[in-house]
Amino acid sequence: MPVDPRVVVFDVNETLTDMSPLAERLTAAGLPGHLLAAWFAGVLRDGVALTLAGGYASFAAVARDGLRALAAEEGLGGRAADHILAGLAELPLHPDVPEGVRALRAAGFRLLTLTNGAADTTRAVLDRAGLTGLFEAHLDVAAPARWKPAREAYAHALAAAAVPAAAALLVSVHPWDLDGAARAGLATAWLCRAPRPYPSAQHPADVTASSLPELARKLNPPAG
Repeated sequence: MPVDPRVVVFDVNETLTDMSPLAERLTAAGLPGHLLAAWFAGVLRDGVALTLAGGYASFAAVARDGLRALAAEEGLGGRAADHILAGLAELPLHPDVPEGVRALRAAGFRLLTLTNGAADTTRAVLDRAGLTGLFEAHLDVAAPARWKPAREAYAHALAAAAVPAAAALLVSVHPWDLDGAARAGLATAWLCRAPRPYPSAQHPADVTASSLPELARKLNPPAG
């Protein structure tokens, strides 16, 4: 499909934020730091599974359950989960994000965030970087009560921006997220921060970039 968006919608976890510091919090809580990737993958699995079954729980609730399970396996108490989840609002942005966000905004794109996490957490992270004012809205999936990649999650962002799907582009490091957005009619941009193949079973991204500044250079500024 032609890529001519007016609105750029960003995924947050791992796309804008660097989640690696949470490994230190896992370690401080008595859990092996290498479990970070498995824990986060499990959070996504369980949240999406709830959506498929017709249920809903917040990211924090699902994440806390996953951490409690890990802590129980290590013979730890529930405080480990509180300590680790508190770190979400303190995560740093990837180094390319400030430059890329400013370049996209200067080019005339309208910017939003859409996360399976919490919009308040997104605001806290972007506030520290002085970027919050460049975005029109910070959205999460609480209102539709459907985790991405459900169509209703992307429709929530489109409704907030008051644009049709063809006018929006989703940026994410997660192919499953891009696949869902594409099936909902949005254009997609894969932010491929590490060399790896794109899954052949999922809808291909319309644009691929290794950084947000590169993506800004690849997109045509919106007309008008």
